[in-house]
Amino acid sequence: MVGDLHCHTKLSDSSMGIDDLIVLAQKRGLTTIAITDRDCQAGTVRAKIIGERKGINVIPGVELSAYDSKRDAYAEIICYLPDFPDRLEGLCHRNIAVRKRASQMMTLKVARKYPITPELVTKCATGSTAVFEAHIMHALTECGFTDRIYGDLYDELFSGESKENVLVTAKYPEPAEIIEAIHEAGGIAVLAHPGARNSFELIEELIPLGLDGIEVWHPDNTEEQQAELLKLTKKNGMLATGGTEFKGMYSKSAMCVGDIGTPEANVKALLGYKTKMKKKKAAASK
Repeated sequence: MVGDLHCHTKLSDSSMGIDDLIVLAQKRGLTTIAITDRDCQAGTVRAKIIGERKGINVIPGVELSAYDSKRDAYAEIICYLPDFPDRLEGLCHRNIAVRKRASQMMTLKVARKYPITPELVTKCATGSTAVFEAHIMHALTECGFTDRIYGDLYDELFSGESKENVLVTAKYPEPAEIIEAIHEAGGIAVLAHPGARNSFELIEELIPLGLDGIEVWHPDNTEEQQAELLKLTKKNGMLATGGTEFKGMYSKSAMCVGDIGTPEANVKALLGYKTKMKKKKAAASK
């Protein structure tokens, strides 16, 4: 049971729809995937139904945006298997509103540099709950200013190290607030791709607050980081998950669903985690 536990769809920042993603996963020989759209749970029920038809176990999830004010850095925490997903809807809507405001300002900044229109960017984001950087780059590609989503132009506009960047800081809730919200919804909280954000200090702060797991296997985590993260999960009795963060043609590198995955034992550990915790809690109360 090898699973890709980090997949996005057109509902957020991927170019591929739910149906095509599940068919692709089936053809790749996967048995399990998780739909973890950014601040959006709209596709989880439909994905589960389509997955059952195709023989794919689709784990419901959502990647929730957070802002670590202490380090002035973003963080993403994935919620898996929430018992009460409706309790996360308010948080998702607030995060989407924050993202929309930031993306509108970034779009206007880009439009001052290059003759694209906000309408074209919105068209490129059709089907998504918000406009993401990849949608802005899609519009620039459509207009011939670049031939790729990620490259020199992306770095110019969206790298914090670039003097020409158009970045607008979106203030999401603190990571601790996200973990609390996930647990209130009966979900499992896993810190996403710590290698991408250099979030190792943050991990140490979140473990006492109830962080349930870490995304160990991810294209942005180096082999050395993966080894360190796996050791950390074993030391603290935490879950270890992994996936490609598949986004279709919006992926940062050539990466097909299932190219990076979660081993069978770790998938089973995720699926049985809440039962295990309940038994542990019951035993401790006796």
